[in-house]
Amino acid sequence: MKRNLAYIALSGALVLSSCSNFLDTLPDNRTEIDSADKMARLLVSAYPTSTYILLTEMASDNAMDNGSNYGLLGQEQEDSYLWRDITVDANDSPKAIWDSHYNAIAAANEVLLRIEEAGNPANLNPQKGEALLCRAYAHFILANVFCMHYDAATAASYLGIPYSTRPETEVSPDYVRGTLAETYKHIQEDLEAGLPLIDDNLYSVPKYHFNVKAAYAFAARFYLFTQQWAKVISAADRVLGSAPDKVLRNWTPIVQSASKDVATVYNDPKLACNLLFQPSYSNVGYLLGSYTLGERYGHGNDIFTKETVIAYYDDNICPWGNLAMAQQISSLVTKCGFFKTKVYFEYIDKESGAGYVHYLDIPFRTDETLLCRAEAYAVLGGAENLDKALADINIWIKSHSTTKSSTTLREITRFYDGIAYASTENTTIRSIKKHLNPIGFTVQEGSQQESVLQTILHMRRIELLHDGLRWFDIKRYGIEVVHNRDNNADIVLGKDDLRRAFQLPQDVIDAGLEANPR
Repeated sequence: MKRNLAYIALSGALVLSSCSNFLDTLPDNRTEIDSADKMARLLVSAYPTSTYILLTEMASDNAMDNGSNYGLLGQEQEDSYLWRDITVDANDSPKAIWDSHYNAIAAANEVLLRIEEAGNPANLNPQKGEALLCRAYAHFILANVFCMHYDAATAASYLGIPYSTRPETEVSPDYVRGTLAETYKHIQEDLEAGLPLIDDNLYSVPKYHFNVKAAYAFAARFYLFTQQWAKVISAADRVLGSAPDKVLRNWTPIVQSASKDVATVYNDPKLACNLLFQPSYSNVGYLLGSYTLGERYGHGNDIFTKETVIAYYDDNICPWGNLAMAQQISSLVTKCGFFKTKVYFEYIDKESGAGYVHYLDIPFRTDETLLCRAEAYAVLGGAENLDKALADINIWIKSHSTTKSSTTLREITRFYDGIAYASTENTTIRSIKKHLNPIGFTVQEGSQQESVLQTILHMRRIELLHDGLRWFDIKRYGIEVVHNRDNNADIVLGKDDLRRAFQLPQDVIDAGLEANPR
C-alpha cells in the first residue's frame, strides 16, 4: 500500500500524539512464535493496513453537511458524503482499501500454500486456521464495500469480487469478478474451515490475531449479513458464554476518565469486551476526533441530538434511558465525537514532523456480538424469540445506560408507536425511527417485531458510532438516507440505489475488471 508521509506543523490547533508503546512495537508483538517460523511472520501481513471507516461513516446517516465555511480533510470525504465515485489516491481511498485487503489475502495465500506443500501437518493447523480466517475476512470487507448487499435470492445476479485462493505467479493475471453468490460461498467455506483450527495458545498477545472469540464474532456477523439466523445465535453463544453481562464493556471507568484518557481506557487490550485490534494507516482519528479538521461533513449536533447519543435524553419513556457515552462527547458541534477516537502518529523525522498517521480500530467487540444475537432472535420472531431478544437488549441497557437497567416489550412498542418515521425527503425532519426494507426477509411495519428491530438497530448505531458499520446496516435494511447540502437541495440514496456499492478503483477498472453499474 502507498503510505503517504504526513508533514504536519505542530500548533495550538492540532496536537499530535505519538504511537503508544503497544502500537510502536506491534509488528514484533504480533509474531509471538519462534522468529524462524516464516509462516507465522508472514501472517502478520495477512491483516489489512487500511480501513473503510472514513468512507462508510461519511456515506451513512451519521454525517451531515455543516456548511461551506468549514473545510475538508480530503476529497474522498466529500465524495463519500455525496455518494460520488472516488478517484483520489489517499490513505482512506477505495484504492487503498482494495490494495491493502488484496495484499493481506496474498499473504494468507502464501501461508496456505506453504502449509499445503509441507503436507498439511497437524502442528500447523493453528496457522492454517488463522490464514483461512484472514482470507475470508478480507474478502468479506471488500464484498461489503464494493458490492451490493447479499441476498440469497438475488446474489447470483449481482457482481461479486475476484476471490483469490492462490499466490500470483503471473505478471498480469486475468481476473473476473464472478457473482456475489460465488463470493459469499467461498467466504463461508474459508470461515467454516478455519474456525475449528484457531488456537489461542499459539500467541501470547492473541488480540492482534484471529483468536477464538474474535473468529466466532466474525462468524456471527457473517451469518447475520447472510440471514443465517440460527448460526448467528450459535456463533454468538461461543463468544458470550453463559454470562454475557460479565464480558461486556464496563462504562464506569470511561465516564470517570478525563477526556484525554478515554481512548486509552476504551482501547485497553486487557478488556474482555475487546476481541481484535486492527491498526491502519488512516486519517480517521483526525476526521472523527476532536480536531478542527474536516469539519465540513460530520456527526453534527442535529444528528447527535435528534438521532443518536442524546436523542430522547431525560425522556422517561425512552427504553434505554440516558447513555453513558453522552458524558464523553467532544464539544465540537460539527463532529460531536465520542472520545474513543485517537490519532497515533509514527514519526519518521521528529525535527521535520514527518511520519505516518495511524488509527487503531476494534473490529470485533462482545457488545456488538450480543446485538447480533438479539437481532437474530428478533428476526426469527414469535413470543419465545422476542423474549430472548429482549433479554439481550436488557443486558446491553444495563451495561450502557446510566438511568435504566431494563425495559419491556410493551414499553418498546409504545415508545416506537409514538414516534414518526424519519422523512425521506427533508433532513429537517429527523428521527431515530427509519422505514425498514430488509434485504432477504420481511418485517411488518407497525408490528411489535419491527419495534424490537428498531431498538436493536438504534443500539447498533450507538455501539458502532465512528466505526463505519452503520453503513452496512443501512445496506442490510434498505434504509433510505437523506443528506443535506449547504445552499443546495437535499440528496437521497434510495433503497435500491446502485451507489450503495462503492465504485472500484479506477486503475482496477482500467486494467479490465468490470466496473460497478451506475
